[in-house]
Amino acid sequence: MKSDSSSAKLVVLGTGGTIAGRAGRADDNVGYQAAQLGVDRLLQEVPGLAQLAQGHALVAEQVVQVDSKDMQPQIWQTLVLRVAQYLARDDVRAVIITHGTDTLEETAFFLHAVLPATLINRKPVVLTCAMRPATALSPDGPQNLRDAVAVALAAGAHGVLVVCAGRVHAGLTVQKDHTYRLDAFSSGDAGALACVEEGAVRPLAGWPSVPASQDAALLERVAGVTDWPRVEVVLSHAGASGAVVDALLLPQPSLPPMRGLVVAGTGNGTVHQALEAALRRAVQAGVRVVRASRCAGGRVIASAHGEFAHSNGLSPVKARVALMLALMGD
Repeated sequence: MKSDSSSAKLVVLGTGGTIAGRAGRADDNVGYQAAQLGVDRLLQEVPGLAQLAQGHALVAEQVVQVDSKDMQPQIWQTLVLRVAQYLARDDVRAVIITHGTDTLEETAFFLHAVLPATLINRKPVVLTCAMRPATALSPDGPQNLRDAVAVALAAGAHGVLVVCAGRVHAGLTVQKDHTYRLDAFSSGDAGALACVEEGAVRPLAGWPSVPASQDAALLERVAGVTDWPRVEVVLSHAGASGAVVDALLLPQPSLPPMRGLVVAGTGNGTVHQALEAALRRAVQAGVRVVRASRCAGGRVIASAHGEFAHSNGLSPVKARVALMLALMGD
């Protein structure tokens, strides 16, 4: 969809995912192929979307077409630069991103962590998705897209937001917590920011902001990255050994040396003693180790005698993104 350059715009960036997926049968909600329909086509198939946009022109751009399980930092790099370019334009009201559900929380956190406060504290970036493909008997993507537009136009809306099944979540706290149901996301202890009911946004909490100190310097570093710091995630469990960590420390012909490691610990980030010994060996080898928890709720509470840094409340996958960004400056 194109528009006159003088009119206010809502920019919709497509990245693929289930929302753009197709299956061979309308009753097949799991055997589909993701990332098949372009974002232009998705917008065209949502009834009444132009009217809901309240005079804002819808501008679509396909950034990438990928199943989100295959998301890569290089795609995040391209995406965040396009988002920043659009947010900086006076004629752009908001940016909406269509995305797969599998790694949506990681992309949302990356955008939250990298976009400068001068941009993201003024305008919203709204990610939306679907749990059923576009060919389903009852696809959820069209309603989620309508809700995303409503949120993008909500008074005062700003920050990185995720819209799914009538709920609005912050990019900092959102997590996928169900494999199948349409309402697949939650915000843990923080709770949802708002609900969308018949096109009306009902706030439940304030819109998220980032610190004023989050300036363009990090975005500029991200723009120049060619070799992303390699950060891995390991899981602590009953009977865990250090074999995985030791293997990750070995040279890999096709991979750079590991620079960071996030351990998804049990409970309050506790780690099996055998795995803990291997993590010490990793630290001695120059790897930065961060403790997170495999629990879906709560956060790792720091203790005075904690041997490894904790994740500042982030889930293991978000802690990995944060550690990647931190290592970029080393």
